[in-house]
Amino acid sequence: MKLGLIAGNGRFPFLLLDAARAQGLAVVVAAIREETDPEINHRAACDERVTVYWLSLGELSRLIEVFHKEGVTTAMMAGQVKHKQIFSSIRPDWRLAKLLLNLRTRNTDMLLGAVAKVLGDEGIELISSTAFLEPLLVQEGVLTARAPGDDERKNVEYGLGVARAVSGFDIGQTVVVAAQACVAVEAMEGTDATVLRAGALMRSLEEDDAAPASIPTTTLERRLTVVKVAKPAQDMRFDVPVIGVKTVETMIQAGATCLSVEAGRTLLFDRDALIQRANAADIAIVAVPRGY
Repeated sequence: MKLGLIAGNGRFPFLLLDAARAQGLAVVVAAIREETDPEINHRAACDERVTVYWLSLGELSRLIEVFHKEGVTTAMMAGQVKHKQIFSSIRPDWRLAKLLLNLRTRNTDMLLGAVAKVLGDEGIELISSTAFLEPLLVQEGVLTARAPGDDERKNVEYGLGVARAVSGFDIGQTVVVAAQACVAVEAMEGTDATVLRAGALMRSLEEDDAAPASIPTTTLERRLTVVKVAKPAQDMRFDVPVIGVKTVETMIQAGATCLSVEAGRTLLFDRDALIQRANAADIAIVAVPRGY
């Protein structure tokens, strides 16, 4: 059996490639020129079972041609493709252009769902991106040495309500909260940019509040809590929430002290390194059950 791998950015495609190879599968990688790490070529050079084709994000017809040529009937998506790319200068081929024109809305679910249908019509089944990575799904509980404090737990509870409402409209899956107030909501910019934007906003408030010592000031707690959720009807074939060491590094840069994710619906990469880095920075990470 040959597995098709549509590779976006980040480490997700590499982990999925390694998992598929470990099961003895030949893998045909459709690397997205605008997104995929060129390191994927090295992986192919080291294993004759891996073949890499480089495609532009707009080449849906070529993707189908490649999979047909290689005899691929089962495929997976792994790695992010930035939603803002639909407004970029990339020119879609006729098949993708037709798909875009027929969409009622151009959110992630609608767009990727339409691509999955086109692939299915061509005899290529798109399966869950977690099919080979079940052990990496976060289990419920506190993951770090420090559990969230009382204020952070209040932020998590408030943030979950906001994040689930926003993700229900397929706008974003992350919100950043301080003192039970929403500081930033993810949209097309992605999670890391959202967290950094929240940190920049908090720093600007601190600068605005710089006052002579003779003038008393009273401010709310400004420590940031990041809340990341899956969508209410999360399609595990694509856009699965992911956290890794980079997530923690971004939080440190922004001054965030707590991270909440959903158990069983979030992939955790480099677990040991992530937890070690979070502990060193005194960051609390908790995985809450769905519906918490």
